[in-house]
Amino acid sequence: MTRATTTGDSASLSRELADFLVQLSIALHKHAIYPPTHPMLSGAVDGVIARLGEMLGTRATLSLGVARNQLVIEGIATDPDNPLLRELAQRLHRHHLGAVRFSLGVTSDQIADFLTTVAVDADRTGDPLGDRKDRMEKWPHVRLYPLSYGQLELVEKKEGEDGADAAGGARGATLWIGLARAALAAEEDSDVSLSTDPEAVAKAIDAGSREVAYDQVIVGYLLQIANELKTAGQGEAEALKRRVTQMVGALRPETVSRLLGMGGNIAQRRQFVLDAAQGMAADVVVQVVQAAADASGETISHSLLRLLSKLAAHAQDGNDGSRGRADTALREQVTRLVADWELEDPNPDAYRAVLEGMSRAAPAVGGTESASVADSPRILAMSLELSVVGPPTWLAVEDMLSNGQASGLFDFLSDAAPDNTAAAEIWKRIATTDRIREALAFEPVDVQLLERMVARLGIAAAIPMLDALATAEKRATRWKLITLMGNIGEAAVPLVIARMANQPWFMQRNLLLILDKIGKWPADFSLGPYARHTDARVRREAIRMMLALPDARESALRSALMDTDQQVVQMALGAAAESLPPLAAPLIARHATEPAWEPRIRAMAIRVLATIPSPATLDMLLRIVMAKRKLFGRERLNERSVEVLAALNGLATHWRADPRATRALSLARRSSDREVRTAVDSAEA
Repeated sequence: MTRATTTGDSASLSRELADFLVQLSIALHKHAIYPPTHPMLSGAVDGVIARLGEMLGTRATLSLGVARNQLVIEGIATDPDNPLLRELAQRLHRHHLGAVRFSLGVTSDQIADFLTTVAVDADRTGDPLGDRKDRMEKWPHVRLYPLSYGQLELVEKKEGEDGADAAGGARGATLWIGLARAALAAEEDSDVSLSTDPEAVAKAIDAGSREVAYDQVIVGYLLQIANELKTAGQGEAEALKRRVTQMVGALRPETVSRLLGMGGNIAQRRQFVLDAAQGMAADVVVQVVQAAADASGETISHSLLRLLSKLAAHAQDGNDGSRGRADTALREQVTRLVADWELEDPNPDAYRAVLEGMSRAAPAVGGTESASVADSPRILAMSLELSVVGPPTWLAVEDMLSNGQASGLFDFLSDAAPDNTAAAEIWKRIATTDRIREALAFEPVDVQLLERMVARLGIAAAIPMLDALATAEKRATRWKLITLMGNIGEAAVPLVIARMANQPWFMQRNLLLILDKIGKWPADFSLGPYARHTDARVRREAIRMMLALPDARESALRSALMDTDQQVVQMALGAAAESLPPLAAPLIARHATEPAWEPRIRAMAIRVLATIPSPATLDMLLRIVMAKRKLFGRERLNERSVEVLAALNGLATHWRADPRATRALSLARRSSDREVRTAVDSAEA
């Protein structure tokens, strides 16, 4: 399956969010190409509802920001080169939508109607949803937020008439206009003449009075603009660079930190700062670095900030000989600082005095080489080469671990010869359960450090990870722990099972997920009690696992069909469609007419029921399809509904040779309702 990734090299959405976006994109595409009654659409809606149900179980709402070519969800921007998600973003953007919010209680009918409405190409109809307030408020639990296109004018022609200022070329102009639209979306009375003014845009962003999803859109555009400035030609980017520099300079520091802090994704912030260091003005680079540090909870010493500020000042106002060298030095230092970020104090004791001296003296823009923060890797490399450890080695190791250079440290150790005594001694000191606990003590977790530690320690890492799983607040941390526990394999199974009893529901569900990832558990461990758990979220996992076991499938299916949770029943109906035990037939028939279920659940039951070859099945299908006949009245079909369509499709698929079904199918073929005709024709094609 195509996954949704961010613009950063190592930042990615959680599996649940990525799968939801892909499922939503596929469902929207199907609604755009298939007729309304096509059977593929029901499955597409069910897939979206299932993904939403998983996420809305732990949050009240889910907001999705819309940029021109990418989406922003929980502060993470998707990859604009991902074809599925790029198409989804473009389709929503063409409808003049800036954000979409799904809330708890959303139904399949609302999702189906939303997909059907958005699937209509706004460019073809000339009637985007964002311009029609009455159409945007038709779904109680799907909220659409417009971008106010009416208050902005495309500025490419105005500024590009003489070819001197095209706002960074067509691409740059498009990005700037998109950012301005997102920022001013709530400013309905704003003057059009101010609509693309950087200070007006900054003022609107500072206001921060909109939905979080709008900030997500702004983050998405800032990421794209930073990348554009890094890659665009010098002439093309100058106008865009001036605008962004003026806008960021006008923002309050807390606003910049707020935007960079969305989602708490360190890898994405790192990528944004690296891109900014390559393309934005020198003084803005320093402001962005400070804001990114604040958002990440990192510390930059006053000495280093003064040094960077002095370099920025000389890069902009220095003499001809110093400007270029200062600009290059600033961008190199920021790149080196951020490349291995995630540190408690980026100024080890060995360099503090040097930096303090540099900050007091004239800026180091001459030919001498500045002090480097790369000494720790060099010391470690020499220790391994000589196979000797000492106090400098341990200082270098601790420095690399605390300064976010754990990955480089482990690379050094892994590349060392198997008989290297220094590497063995360092491994023994750093690969401990205490280190695992330290790595898990604060969120966001250093994933690379955790992965390498677990790979080294194996089963010894299981207990601290299970302890952390019970207290981790972030979903991404919990999912990484579940994955790493699954990677340990069968050796972890006894520890997992020992924790199952007397745990809160969320811990029991997570432990079941670990067992499912491992794929094996003792024969005397029964999933039955968890399939009967009082919390439906635990039952779903247990029943899903049981349905995959041949010996437990039939009992799991019966248990699921008797459940009160619609998601569990839906799971059971999906399994029953593949293979239905005879004893389950009465339960299927009950669900086909259960008034408490959503229509889509009843329709699923009817489709399964139609496969059961018995007179009682045919009687029930005909009762669903045919209206009660009045005295001397004509035979007629019931009013169209998803249940009637499902029953007609079942009759046409499995019962069309039966004389009793022939009359109903004949009436359906002559119906004036196209969906009724399609339900029969699609089965007979």
